[in-house]
Amino acid sequence: MNIVGIGYTIYLGSEYESTMMAEAGELIAQAHANGLLVVLWIYPRGKAVKAEKDPALIAGAAGVALCLGADFVKVNPPKPEDGSSPAEALKVATMASGRTGLVCAGGSTVDAETFLTQLYDQIHTGGAVGNATGRNIHQRSLDEAVRLTKAISAITLADYSVEDALDVFNGDEDFKL
Repeated sequence: MNIVGIGYTIYLGSEYESTMMAEAGELIAQAHANGLLVVLWIYPRGKAVKAEKDPALIAGAAGVALCLGADFVKVNPPKPEDGSSPAEALKVATMASGRTGLVCAGGSTVDAETFLTQLYDQIHTGGAVGNATGRNIHQRSLDEAVRLTKAISAITLADYSVEDALDVFNGDEDFKL
């Protein structure tokens, strides 16, 4: 097998938080000792959490990933209630993640323009280093999924604008590396 990394999920605020953090710390040390990358999925959840997408909790989750030594952290995009945009709130989490690369969960399925706009903002305003997209690809027809994947790649890897990425999604332009 050609393994390059491992992943582990932590639910901050759950009754198992301390166990998950201890296990994650051990796994990260072992993985790094063997030259592997580590991705932590960290989500505020449990009885102690009133708002899972609170920007301060998302930033805290990103900071935990940094402190544990993860190479990457996947978080949910924050939902601020202070009038700032989700991407502006994400910037705080990105700063808290330090050298740990931050990516956002793709969220529920939305139309392509909405998704690509959110992705562009997460990367260009929020400072995310990439994306973790599942449902927004897999819950589409194969043809649409391929076009959306190319449009996502255009934004993530080649700094395309939303408009240019939509041209890729609509089939008016092709994208290849």
